[in-house]
Amino acid sequence: MEHTLFVVVITIAIATLLNVVLRKIKIPTIIGYIIAGIIIASLFRFDENAKETLSHVAEFGVVFLMFTIGLEFSVKHFRKMKREVFVFGMLQVGITGILFSAIGYYLFEANAKESLVIGLALALSSTAIVLKVLNENNETHSGYGRITLGVLLFQDLAVIPILLMISIFTSNNQSLGSLLGELLISATIVFTVFFVASKYLIERYFGWIMYTKSEEIFLVSVLLVVISTSFFAERLGFSYSLGAFLAGMILAETKYRYKIEADLVPFRDILLGIFFVTIGMQIDWRTLVEFGYIILPLVMGIMILKAIIIFSVLSFFVQKRSALKATLALFQVGEFALVIFTLAYNNGMINDTWNQILVITVIISMIIAPFILKNIKSIVDFLSPEPTTLRKRAFREGGFSGHIIICGYGPLGRKLVSNFKGMGLSYIILEHDISLVDKAISDGESMIFLANAAQKSVLEHFNINESVAVVVAITNEKQKRLICENITSFGANINTVVTVSNDEEEKIIKELGINHIVNDREIISQMLTQKALTCSLRV
Repeated sequence: MEHTLFVVVITIAIATLLNVVLRKIKIPTIIGYIIAGIIIASLFRFDENAKETLSHVAEFGVVFLMFTIGLEFSVKHFRKMKREVFVFGMLQVGITGILFSAIGYYLFEANAKESLVIGLALALSSTAIVLKVLNENNETHSGYGRITLGVLLFQDLAVIPILLMISIFTSNNQSLGSLLGELLISATIVFTVFFVASKYLIERYFGWIMYTKSEEIFLVSVLLVVISTSFFAERLGFSYSLGAFLAGMILAETKYRYKIEADLVPFRDILLGIFFVTIGMQIDWRTLVEFGYIILPLVMGIMILKAIIIFSVLSFFVQKRSALKATLALFQVGEFALVIFTLAYNNGMINDTWNQILVITVIISMIIAPFILKNIKSIVDFLSPEPTTLRKRAFREGGFSGHIIICGYGPLGRKLVSNFKGMGLSYIILEHDISLVDKAISDGESMIFLANAAQKSVLEHFNINESVAVVVAITNEKQKRLICENITSFGANINTVVTVSNDEEEKIIKELGINHIVNDREIISQMLTQKALTCSLRV
């Protein structure tokens, strides 16, 4: 079977038919793609060129996924996630990698170099699966979603030194100093080029493209940016996905981010499907049958140990339920482990039998992951139930009328509550962060409810049509947009007040039909001007 096009046709046909059947019984599409890959590999014998071509095409599924994630996390957001990336991520990878390395060395009698590479590879989780499901569930910006993304970003960064480690262990020519020097130079070049592009080029480039008023040219220009930045990062020794993520962060600072995201989603999902097919194609069922007595206990042992470590680390820093959700999202092993095992095998660090055992172990853990992620709330509710008092409060019977609905209990929400109390106004607070709800109740706040205002049933329950006003007092742009879309679905008669932080966000919210928008930047500039003109401004 030498024609790559035939390979692609067969792959898409089997994956499509299988997913149509599986979706009817609510099996995640990721599982359908992986099973399709297993079937294809079992029924057909592809030549290596066809497999390699399909693998390269599939890799861009992860590239586009990381690019769209980068669009949602601008440089400003990334700065706010320093703890999630560099504290949670470093602790998780470090502790998990050391423990698995020790187990490989003492229990499986691997040498120190093999144990270290395998241990660190097993510490990684599946970026492709976890972020795809988080996106589908709209939980990327949730409390545990931020933690999960932060850890995954550090893991993606950690792939670089792990691959470098294999090169050092197997290289007879280059010294450690020269390899580290090359890495430092490459990193400097990458971040310098991306900084210059974000500062001086990208906004002008897309402004020039928009003058054509052609959707086709705009889409092609976006694809050019994604592919070229990924290629540039890969040529300098980094992963395709890291380059795409950085490109997404650059474009997140521009006014084109939402249009770009909407245009790229279809490409991302199609290519991700092919990626998961290629994952399934790596399973040799004969190895699974022959070494099943090793593989299945290995899968369970790795996932359980990894879960214990992740939960133990996160419990020191975050609320228990958030730590548990992040643990369930991260305790599988990911696709980058497959890349590491392949390179280690090609360099003679791992023999063929153990390479197949480890690859199948990783893929089985990836197959389990979507089932866990799709039911993560139910599992966490079973393992760590929400306080009964909060559950009763969240589902309290109605009777609300003539009230103000405050969405969010951050600093602005708390200030509004203080003002409304002083004026004797009737209000309710909707907050989906359980830690903020706990704190408010312990401080004596009786009108706060554990609920997500982005869900239509929640606003119906709290009788939005009988409210005198709805105030959206949150800073998260995506969540704010979802809440506003939800509010406007009740009609144009809802008196809604929304705060925005810049002109671009104001334009987006205004297009949704919101009637009262407060621009923080505009208000502050007016106040500063007034203070300056009345000589009240002090240096």
